Amino acid sequence: MTSSVILSSVTFIYGFAGFLYIFAWVFKKPAAGKTATWVAILGLAGNAAGFGLRWVESYQLGFGHAPLSNLYESLVFFAACITLIYLVIERRYANRVIGAFSAPLAFLTMAYASLSPNISDRIQPLIPALKSNWLIAHVVTCFIGYGAFAVAFGVSLMYLFKQSEPEATDGMIGRLPTLEALDELTHQLIVFGFLFLSVGIITGAVWANSAWGRYWGWDPKETWSLITWFVYAALLHARLTRGWRGRRIAYLSIIGFAAVLFTYFGVNLLPGLHSYQAMSK
Repeated sequence: MTSSVILSSVTFIYGFAGFLYIFAWVFKKPAAGKTATWVAILGLAGNAAGFGLRWVESYQLGFGHAPLSNLYESLVFFAACITLIYLVIERRYANRVIGAFSAPLAFLTMAYASLSPNISDRIQPLIPALKSNWLIAHVVTCFIGYGAFAVAFGVSLMYLFKQSEPEATDGMIGRLPTLEALDELTHQLIVFGFLFLSVGIITGAVWANSAWGRYWGWDPKETWSLITWFVYAALLHARLTRGWRGRRIAYLSIIGFAAVLFTYFGVNLLPGLHSYQAMSK
């Protein structure tokens, strides 16, 4: 069994977990929620196994590199980060409703990686610029940050839903956590993600210097990474100095995640050293 087969199976496992989380939330079925947790753990284990096997396969092909060098591999790692961060949140807060807004993001990420005709799961040799441990540090830290921002995006959506009926104690809205809890969780996730994104930008600059002889070149990816960093920095600054809470933070969190998605996907449509098309040449 190849890594691609395992990871394709993980797509459906994540999809089933997302379905169970939504079912448990909508119909108030705690048993379905508990099952969803175990399914998500199974999906994460399969994700890790497929990731590890792909690493072994690269050595068998004579390439021998960490599976973090193309769009397919980064999507696989992104889905794992989302799931792991969500499961930590679930264990800490003992609330599975958050899974209804987080697990589908992991499923959509894996589905795009596995089912998109424009994404190849073929293991390829690295170009010289990618043969660096700094690249591994850069990708890992950035995607841990992205995973935290993805879960924060889901929690922000929960906040906006909850705010539509803040006094509700029953039904789908009533089963959501309190506005205060959602606001604080969004803040904690963004602080966590911001720290990792900051480290990711720094390690990326070191990698760029070793690969191309300069720390910063205003490549589209670099520019949009900085824009994303400024969006989240503005959010944290507004909360710390202006006392922003609630809806404003939720909206900024959603805008920030939109910037993450453009940084990740949109820049591949633009010419630059960081586009996956350029990296595969």
